[in-house]
Amino acid sequence: MASMLKDFSKELADTAETAGGSVVRVEARRRLPASGVVWSAEGLVVTASHVVEREEEILVGLPEGGQAEATFVGRDPGTDLALLKAEAKALTVAEWGDAGELRVGNIILALGRPGRTVQATLGILSARGEGWRTPLGGEIDLFLRTDALMAPGFSGGPLVGAAGKVYGVNSSALSREAGIAIPTATIGRVVSDLAAHGRVRRGYLGVGVQPVRLPSGLSEKTGQDSGLLLTSVEDDGPAHHAGLMLGDVIIAFDDASTRSMPDLLGLLTGERVGSSVGVKVVRAGKVEERKVTVGERP
Repeated sequence: MASMLKDFSKELADTAETAGGSVVRVEARRRLPASGVVWSAEGLVVTASHVVEREEEILVGLPEGGQAEATFVGRDPGTDLALLKAEAKALTVAEWGDAGELRVGNIILALGRPGRTVQATLGILSARGEGWRTPLGGEIDLFLRTDALMAPGFSGGPLVGAAGKVYGVNSSALSREAGIAIPTATIGRVVSDLAAHGRVRRGYLGVGVQPVRLPSGLSEKTGQDSGLLLTSVEDDGPAHHAGLMLGDVIIAFDDASTRSMPDLLGLLTGERVGSSVGVKVVRAGKVEERKVTVGERP
């Protein structure tokens, strides 16, 4: 038994050391530095958006102990991801794995480098679920939660499997639940957009909404029991220019039902920015349709 534990301990330490070779320190905020993961040999580093508080004078702490200047490439607050380009050579690229391989109960390591050396915490994958949408409209391909303790400065660091593959980037900003990781598929998609455009485009109406139940008569007429009540309409926003008003209830967007905020956010894709879309609303007990030119989320 002692020999098994000794071997297991050594393998965990080896995994942390190997995977830690692609983990960098990100100095882009006043408080404690955070962590990042080397995405490509060209020096691209992926980290958490919320830890990048300044977009200039960013430093990256390298695994061998030195540091390098880094250029801000772009960010996507919706998925809490940011991309930097470190002015450094011979960086070790992480071995990225498919997060779909993970199962509940798998042993994982959360790594970070808020100081000069890599740090690690041990846990298991405590929950795995379907894709989900964040409060800011970001689409996450897979829900991953671990019980590994995320020490201060671990945001932006990797979620590492027992074999040393990186399955995601840890974030403390996407959910109140501890140990949320952004899976590799999401990272790849967002990094591609950030590298090409510096942002991820998302549609925007300029409204605040909350779910509301429809009266029985309207429910039978529209075929749905709820909609989205407009609680605010921004001046000069897309909804305002389309004539939408406080108290309107959005029941469909481009003929797709909108019963909840995720429904609406899922329809406000980047491809719809600049296009004219039909929006059905309930106003004074009657169903009306307005044309809205979708804006781009700031």
